[in-house]
Amino acid sequence: MITRRTFLALTAAGIAAGAVGCGGDVATVRLASGEVGGFYHAFARLLAAVAAEAGTVRIEPVPTTGSQENLAMLTSGRVDAALALADSVQGERQPVVALGRVYENYLQLAVRSEGAIQRVTDLRGTRINLGAAGSGAAVTGERLLWAAGVNPGVDVDISHRPLRDAVAGVESGELDALLWAGGVPTDVLDVPQRLRLIELGELAAPMRERFGHLYDLVEIPADAYDGGAAIRTVGVANLLLAAPTMSDAAAGAIVELLVSRADALVPAEAAGTQFLDTRSLIGTDSVPLHPGAAAVYRRRHG
Repeated sequence: MITRRTFLALTAAGIAAGAVGCGGDVATVRLASGEVGGFYHAFARLLAAVAAEAGTVRIEPVPTTGSQENLAMLTSGRVDAALALADSVQGERQPVVALGRVYENYLQLAVRSEGAIQRVTDLRGTRINLGAAGSGAAVTGERLLWAAGVNPGVDVDISHRPLRDAVAGVESGELDALLWAGGVPTDVLDVPQRLRLIELGELAAPMRERFGHLYDLVEIPADAYDGGAAIRTVGVANLLLAAPTMSDAAAGAIVELLVSRADALVPAEAAGTQFLDTRSLIGTDSVPLHPGAAAVYRRRHG
């Protein structure tokens, strides 16, 4: 795992460009992304842009509410590829394959700056937004609460609003907290002026013990939000998935872009860990690589 600064330095030093020729017609890949203004959608738009430049595959980003909706769209055949949190993929019964592990998603629990909430346990009796309906945060958020000893069905009043609506709800006092799983910084989170992030690092180990090894202890750096303090939180890897029916040529072309155009695929909301190098991209855990993706990784790394 490398930080964004190290990653950009390495790519600036010269990752060789490369692309797989698809021959004949260029495949069009509909990619389920996420909420407009979030990291998923920003990454999908950047991937579409570099694909247009390369001319080896077309990417059409599809705005969604997040991981769970993306998986449903992928397994039902409404899209060809999808972005999803690794823990949302866990237990998926329909066959999916991976093109790569692309970056770390950061859990961000935001409350009003002047509020009294200091820890997750302080959420008892409050109103919290656990991501939009269909988002990965809806899954991860409940696991976070359980790990802290907070019963999500009893101790808190849970809602599922889109991010911008949730931010407005916290700022107006209609909500007490919101959980967001995404990159840092997320511009719509007005940290530290109107919102404050809660330390979550102590819950990484309990989440691993209770729900599996997919949860990492990570740090949101002090300079991620202008004037914000460094805090520890929980990270979850994000996977770029594909339908098993995707052609080897299309899968290979996308992977070539991930590796050769990595410097153009880091959104502004990316102060943290990226996995856009061959050795890290292949770390898709229990999700098998698409054969076309695996072929590119073998050719590049052996």
